[in-house]
Amino acid sequence: MNTTADQRGTYRIGIDARLAYYQHGGISRTILELLKGLAGQDPRNVYLVLQSYKDSRELIYAPNQRKVRCLTPSHHRLERLAMAVELAPQRLDLLHSTDYIPPYKLGFRSVISVHDLTFLRYPETMTPDSRRYYAGQIEASVRTADHILASSASTRIELLDLLRVPEDKVTAVHLGVHSEFRQQPEETIQTVLERRGLPRGYLLFVGTIEPRKNINGLLQAYAILREHMPDIPPLVLVGRRGWLVDAIYQTRDDLGLANHTIWIEDAGDDIMTALYSGASVLCLPSFYEGFGFTPLEAMACGTPVVVSNRASLPEVVGDAGLLCEPDNPESIANALERLLTDSTLAEEFRKRGLRQAATFTWEKTVRSTLAVYRQVLEA
Repeated sequence: MNTTADQRGTYRIGIDARLAYYQHGGISRTILELLKGLAGQDPRNVYLVLQSYKDSRELIYAPNQRKVRCLTPSHHRLERLAMAVELAPQRLDLLHSTDYIPPYKLGFRSVISVHDLTFLRYPETMTPDSRRYYAGQIEASVRTADHILASSASTRIELLDLLRVPEDKVTAVHLGVHSEFRQQPEETIQTVLERRGLPRGYLLFVGTIEPRKNINGLLQAYAILREHMPDIPPLVLVGRRGWLVDAIYQTRDDLGLANHTIWIEDAGDDIMTALYSGASVLCLPSFYEGFGFTPLEAMACGTPVVVSNRASLPEVVGDAGLLCEPDNPESIANALERLLTDSTLAEEFRKRGLRQAATFTWEKTVRSTLAVYRQVLEA
């Protein structure tokens, strides 16, 4: 392999951080945590942080990190070619493509992150544009990459099964939970709840309001609970509007839940810990998740969780949460009712959740990612 490493073994490593400008979801959060962690764990190599030219933020956390402005937008139809042209002068030894799709290779090694395979498993839950972008390029991407980082063991298995990727080419690296997610003082919780007009003990969902999250199933389960628990606290849904959101609103209205559900679209990071802490239970009955940040964050705040028994969620939650069948609203309702009516059980799962969440750290994520970089560079 031809590299620009000097005699001290210093490499030029590119981190594609462009998506952090265009969206603020789990991938963007992972990019930012990776950059921060690399600053502390690897002061030796040179890191080129590839940012959108529109992004005015300084995502530089160490002297060995340098900002490179890129004109090519994320998810552009000519992105692979355009990025290859932009990167040619940078003399990279390795590029980490954090959002699945790498540019055409021009002499450097390639590591890609694959967070989930929703576009293959549940294509009907994605927008047509997203489906075309990912599904149309993923086979070439996994074939040309030197190594693949999967966000969970579940996603790793799907890469092997669906795309026939060799076992030794994929490493499962769990993501972390930020230290800000922790149990909050009662005064802090009460202040946020009063400001938002929320009672203590509500049921909570956190995530983009879109079909993949199975919010229709959650609404149906909540309607079942209300039939024999008429005094049940409201269902609070926190998240930005996604694709086909109107159909979800229609389900809410058809079930007569308009006055019993609360949507919060503008919850900032500064109040999320209090929103988690003020809930009686978090429910994420998704049809599919490549990792599942929100149950992890809820557990770190001391809130019991109910999640679907699909994909990575059982892996992330372990024995610290109750599992439900996402296709069956009765199953979701039964799991929620167990935690709402049995305080001893809820306390047990609260303690288990705190222990489970503590095992997911960004320090571990960065350390494992660095190990993959070294493996690829020294191959």
